[in-house]
Amino acid sequence: MRWWLTGLIGLIVAVGLAIWAAPRLTGKLAPIKVGLLHSRTGPMKISEESMIDAEVLALEEINQAGGLLGGRPVEWVKADGRSDWPTFAREAERLIDEEKVSAIFGCWTSASRKAVKPIVEKARGLLFYPMAYEGLEESPNIIYTGAAPNQQVIPSVKWAYDRLKARRFFLAGSDYVWPHAVNAIARDYITPLGAEVVGEEYVLYGTSDVDGLVGAIKKAHPDVVISTVVGDTNAPFYRKLAEAGVGPKVVPIVSFSIAEDELRHLPLREMVGDYAAWNYFQSLDTEENRQFVRKFRARYGSDRVTSDVIVAAYNSVKFWAQAVEEAQTDEIDSVIKTVRRQTMSAPEGIIGVARRSLHTWRPVYIGQIRGDGQFDVVWASSKTVRPLPFPASRPRVAWEAFLEELHQRWGGWSNPGTGVVGAGSTPARPKSEPPPVPAKTEAAKKA
Repeated sequence: MRWWLTGLIGLIVAVGLAIWAAPRLTGKLAPIKVGLLHSRTGPMKISEESMIDAEVLALEEINQAGGLLGGRPVEWVKADGRSDWPTFAREAERLIDEEKVSAIFGCWTSASRKAVKPIVEKARGLLFYPMAYEGLEESPNIIYTGAAPNQQVIPSVKWAYDRLKARRFFLAGSDYVWPHAVNAIARDYITPLGAEVVGEEYVLYGTSDVDGLVGAIKKAHPDVVISTVVGDTNAPFYRKLAEAGVGPKVVPIVSFSIAEDELRHLPLREMVGDYAAWNYFQSLDTEENRQFVRKFRARYGSDRVTSDVIVAAYNSVKFWAQAVEEAQTDEIDSVIKTVRRQTMSAPEGIIGVARRSLHTWRPVYIGQIRGDGQFDVVWASSKTVRPLPFPASRPRVAWEAFLEELHQRWGGWSNPGTGVVGAGSTPARPKSEPPPVPAKTEAAKKA
């Protein structure tokens, strides 16, 4: 009996070793599959296509280095959100349920992310979101690798007040959740400085009719425009401003959506001298950045440029790969646990994932547009900045109520007229309604 048991155990071990070794000997380890969910068509194509390029570059580098988990290659499935929030939700569901992806890298607009968020959470999936956004959100299933509001919006307001001597701010945006939330945050920090908001107007997403917005800016005589206008609408927006005599020498714009990649498709001549705030610019003079720019151009052409969202998309894949290797599995719950410990020397500097919020520590930069489509960095944070997704100007419960009011007003995360070309601008609130007063509560300090 003892001999029989010993033989049986030996046979089981041998079979197990054979099962383990066979794919390694034949080079046919099961691949790990991920999804790339971005707009490949529609108004957001201008911003999102290059994010796909960055993610593919990172994935190719992983495979060229031997894959993950002892040699498993990574495969990717591209899904087109079509610049449409319901399509993003459907495609996320398909990637999870049908394609069985281990992670999704994707979205650009906050409306698309908010459409995908409940899908990912219900399925206990994993989304890496590589875009600067309004904050006011945390999810156990989303890793936020772009800027939180204290890494873009708040420093820009203070910089414009100090350096541009701006006392009259105009807030211009596309009509969906990100610009409305960003502008609410900006108001909270403009008013205590002793400055004022002299206008707040929105244009429907995808529109080319910006005459109303440009007219409102000209009439208000602001010192600076904070812009959250996105996608293709930026081309007529900047062009019409120049035609109206409201160019950067008269009223500079600080944009949270325009970067090097967008400048390739925009009226650059009319934009030289305007500003943008990001966590990365291609012109950063570091060895890590120079290496990244060389790699990106070697893969996609010497005429290509990099940008913040490109780098954030690339970093997202690298963070995920590091977490998979540390967890020694691509199982999602395990990867989420280990991704909280990840840091790296990235093109913009040393970055890392915050353990609690799952947002990313990143440096902050403000750049001025040059004639060659690059940016001169005119301000930089002294160190990498801790992400704070809920600004302390209001308690977290107040921010959540603010978002719920927007959602109920629209029946979704954008003005229901979104996508209607030719729609005009709309005011944020009645002109008589004062901006909210920042709340100085203990809850706000902890948020």
